[in-house]
Amino acid sequence: MRKLSLSKVAWIVCLFCVATAIASPAGTKFKTLVVFELTNGAGPYASLTQGTDGNYYGTTGGGGSSTYYGTVFKMTPEGALTTLYSFCSQTNCPDGAEPNAPLVQAAAGSFYGTTENGGASGLSCSPIGACGTVFRITTGGKLTTLYSFCSQTNCADGAVPVGLVQATDGNFYGVTQWGGANSCLVAGQNWGCGTVFEITPAGKLTTLHSFGGTDGEDPQGLVQATDGKFYGTTAGGGANSCIIGIGCGTFFKLTPAGKLTTLYSFCPQTSCADGADPQAGPLQAADGSFYGTTNKGGIENSACGGLGCGTVFKISPAGKLSTLHRFNGKEGYWPATGLVQATDENFYGTAGVGGNDVCDYGCGTVFTITPAGKLTTLHVFDDTDGDGPGGLLQATSGIVYGVTVEGGDLSCGSNGLGCGTIYSLSVGLGPFVETQPTSGKVGTKVIILGDKLKGTTSVAFNGTAATFTVVSNTEIKAGVPTGATTGYVTVTTPSGTLQSNVAFRVTK
Repeated sequence: MRKLSLSKVAWIVCLFCVATAIASPAGTKFKTLVVFELTNGAGPYASLTQGTDGNYYGTTGGGGSSTYYGTVFKMTPEGALTTLYSFCSQTNCPDGAEPNAPLVQAAAGSFYGTTENGGASGLSCSPIGACGTVFRITTGGKLTTLYSFCSQTNCADGAVPVGLVQATDGNFYGVTQWGGANSCLVAGQNWGCGTVFEITPAGKLTTLHSFGGTDGEDPQGLVQATDGKFYGTTAGGGANSCIIGIGCGTFFKLTPAGKLTTLYSFCPQTSCADGADPQAGPLQAADGSFYGTTNKGGIENSACGGLGCGTVFKISPAGKLSTLHRFNGKEGYWPATGLVQATDENFYGTAGVGGNDVCDYGCGTVFTITPAGKLTTLHVFDDTDGDGPGGLLQATSGIVYGVTVEGGDLSCGSNGLGCGTIYSLSVGLGPFVETQPTSGKVGTKVIILGDKLKGTTSVAFNGTAATFTVVSNTEIKAGVPTGATTGYVTVTTPSGTLQSNVAFRVTK
């Protein structure tokens, strides 16, 4: 199960919600693909990752073959699941425990990820009982621990990492929720406000920034933008106080060298109408702006315990924020994951609770929202098909895949809440191709993911033909050609021409 940070715990209150169930729009097809049964995992929270082999890879925060500290798994598009690795295979979990972040597949084919607990320092090595690791795992399930956090005095290198992004320089960048050089209150003790770090594929870690509270606390995730800088959110800290001295969260910019600028502090408006407590990193959309969610703030009503039901926001690279939507409880509330922009240019996300009264506070919803802020509920969970939806992925087939932390088989586990599910949601979107990376200079080697790629006759970067090799039905390798300019990548196959979901940025 995903752990709650102090700022998240502080928001949780006893409440009762009776909401009206919302029917899914016509044409939306929902299908449960996997129901977890504890031994093969439990509590998936992070979004899936599409591999070059056409399968999907992910993590569960609990369950596994023995000690139930989480797994890494592979799933076919049809839903056949294989457990690749079960964590905490040794005493005190030196290999890590509780992986709750998406995996990143590097060019060499292996996946990189983080665990929130365990590592060389032991299973419980801080006031919050967690340190965490960075790991590499092959598609065959061979795991290597690259770095164990809290190896320095008072966890100056950070504790509780929550995900990675691979930057254009080939290194990985991420955040730790706690630890660092500066003190913040954690579990009643001064511990650390969190960090931003860089780590090489070989495991050499450099701390780029330690948060100090006023510039943010409890960072949640990063994205590398088209300007080469990193943008992210913190769930707490900032210039404005929300409750018990904890800030409402921030939106920040960070250079690769580690210079941080706080661009926005949440909750400057009456009753936090602009939102508070963002619990996921932002997304940079095709229009260059950033989009994300806040877990609290927005509309205050009894359905959400008087704390606000959460928001969807848009924010410019300069820090100008617009609130696109304030949740009201009936359509779901307390969104705790980020957004994905699909090929229809709309955004898709989940609300962790609400939508009905089946699961005490409601089982959660899947929604879509236009860039202008019009929200449509696509699916309301009913416990048997899942409870507490997590992150989403739009696969190159056009289908959206997601996970739920609980629900499914309600006999699973000791709490009777179910061990979670994986589902697909078809909303009528067609296939496309995806480039890895999404930017690079002339000569950069690019992996192109897709479906039914055998027989491809041409690949072009914004109209400029490229040399390429078809590796398999789901993978092409190509080089950025001389004369290429920023624009979409097109792949001509026997079935037609496929376009990349985002424009490829050609750098100098």
